[in-house]
Amino acid sequence: MDMFFQGQKRTYESFKTQIKPSILPAFDSLREYCIALGNNVVEDVRAHRVVFGKSLSFRWFADLEPGLEDITIKIQRDRREPQKIITLRTGDNLDEIKKLIQDAYSTIR
Repeated sequence: MDMFFQGQKRTYESFKTQIKPSILPAFDSLREYCIALGNNVVEDVRAHRVVFGKSLSFRWFADLEPGLEDITIKIQRDRREPQKIITLRTGDNLDEIKKLIQDAYSTIR
């Protein structure tokens, strides 16, 4: 899989050092949830966000970007539909967001 990336791929361990401790538990929880959706989930750690796609075609379904005191979550069900953008703050319930992520993952072909 690394053959598709140029240079050294960034790891989540190095990425999470830039996440504020107040939002790190929620970010970790969402990341773990995305990865657990299936063995075809691909994680792409970028400079300021982590994107999750489905299979080698990398049709992305979730994009997580940490802020100072929140997490911006973009969810993409289909290329023809607008992205759903959610701002998660410390203490917000993750259940509804996880349902939306599950739906997007299941919808992508």
